[in-house]
Amino acid sequence: MKQSRTVNALFLAPCVFAFTMIIIVPFFFGLYYSMTDWNGVNNHVSFVGVRNFKSLFSSPDFLYSFLITVAYTAINIVLVNVVSFALSLIVTSRIRFRNFFRAGFFIPYLIGGIVLGYIWQFILNSVVVDVGKVLSVPFLQTSFLSMASTVIWTMAAVNTWQYAGYIMLIYVASIQSIPSSLMEAAEVDGASYFARVFRILMPMMANAFTISLFLTLTTSFKQFDMNLTLTNGGPAARFLESPVKASQLLAMNIFNTATANRMAEAQAKAVVLFVALVIVALFQVSANKKREVEM
Repeated sequence: MKQSRTVNALFLAPCVFAFTMIIIVPFFFGLYYSMTDWNGVNNHVSFVGVRNFKSLFSSPDFLYSFLITVAYTAINIVLVNVVSFALSLIVTSRIRFRNFFRAGFFIPYLIGGIVLGYIWQFILNSVVVDVGKVLSVPFLQTSFLSMASTVIWTMAAVNTWQYAGYIMLIYVASIQSIPSSLMEAAEVDGASYFARVFRILMPMMANAFTISLFLTLTTSFKQFDMNLTLTNGGPAARFLESPVKASQLLAMNIFNTATANRMAEAQAKAVVLFVALVIVALFQVSANKKREVEM
């Protein structure tokens, strides 16, 4: 037994060491630097306590990015999971070429966020606008990325196009694990298709919903690459009588703050993002686990 524990410890040691040096140690260094005046250039660093955190919540730029990130996350959670679940029902039905459709729906997820952003920027800013002009359709003649009222919805739609195929596979795996005899028995008893889906299928997929909602939530909160290439934070808007970037999500706000040599302030924003993400994720998982028990 002792030998077995020693062997296990030796196998785990490299992973534990790597995790500690790459995740744990940088996290505590970051926590320290968030309470200093570090600018990333000068070696001299002074401890300022929670001053950076106090200034964040009086900054319209940060508050707007935080609120718009929450809104973007909420939209994504609904859109991605509704579309993914609908696709999973399609590719697990008796339609022909369902394996082809599975591959087709999943392929967008393989496209990197940087490339994806540039592709959709060209489509939305050039192709769609040109088509609107040719067809004389007024609402298509202005890019959806150039309007503060539509840019977040457009970003969520693009993210759904990319991410829905991945979440779909989680739902497909869950559906395939459910005995088909249950659905067949309900069909024989006269239950409609929607009744079978909502009364049998969805309750038995509770665990898949927990995982999918968690993945969508965390991915949306940390969105950066697509935000950078698709909109670069634009267009301009006003919030609390101050100019802000209408689509600058929190991760991009942190990046822009850091590149302006305000490293301590950027690190404080990163800590706030981490705390908010942990709280929301724990609440979501806890609520879904209770739901699983009830089902």
